[in-house]
Amino acid sequence: MTIDGAEALDGLREICIICRDVLRAMGDKVAPGVTPRELDELAGKMLTEKGARSAPGLAYDFPGYTCISVGDAIAHGIPSDEPLREGQLVNIDVSAEKDGYFGDNGASFAVGEVDPLLQKLLKATKDAQRKAMFAARAGQPLNAIAKAVEKEAKKHGFLVIEGLNGHGVGKWIHEEPTVPNTYYPSDREKLHEGQVLTIEPFLATKSKGYVEDEDGWTLRLDKGGFGAQFEHTFIVTKGAPIVLTA
Repeated sequence: MTIDGAEALDGLREICIICRDVLRAMGDKVAPGVTPRELDELAGKMLTEKGARSAPGLAYDFPGYTCISVGDAIAHGIPSDEPLREGQLVNIDVSAEKDGYFGDNGASFAVGEVDPLLQKLLKATKDAQRKAMFAARAGQPLNAIAKAVEKEAKKHGFLVIEGLNGHGVGKWIHEEPTVPNTYYPSDREKLHEGQVLTIEPFLATKSKGYVEDEDGWTLRLDKGGFGAQFEHTFIVTKGAPIVLTA
């Protein structure tokens, strides 16, 4: 989607604020003993109260309001009744629709006290997202995003998970362009002003790939270890991004 006026901007801002607030509320509840299903039910209640609908449910008939991925699951996790345990990482991805506009954001959280390596992974992934987002300026190549992600991952000794990408968003949950986190020098596509994108780097300690679980949804790290993801919806400008889910 490319922003084409005040009405579109207002509609997009509204759903993105809803997604942001739901993610924050869920993150505040992350603790040992809490179940992903309890977190997901909180999201469903908040979305309904705001007149919004779960994007994964609407677009893909996903069995949950949100994607909640625990342990070696890195994305698309189905909210379960298994309580979170001290020392785990949990990723929560909240995307939703209201009045024809879609917003999308995600974050990884520590469950109680975690190993210092995992704290480092969380910070590096969050920093990679922010630096890549600020590298995404109108007129710059799309692959400047991946270049920034890879630079930050390498700096801290982590791997970029290949094949999990950001995307265009706005009038549908997944739009063109695909926004890779892996740098392809041959990619000549340029970013343009008003473009609405998500950037969501996935960094990991041991794995560069993933496999699909037997449930047909959950993506797990193919060589184990730990992973993290952070995501925002934003508008590309010639300068600093307009971050809609911050």
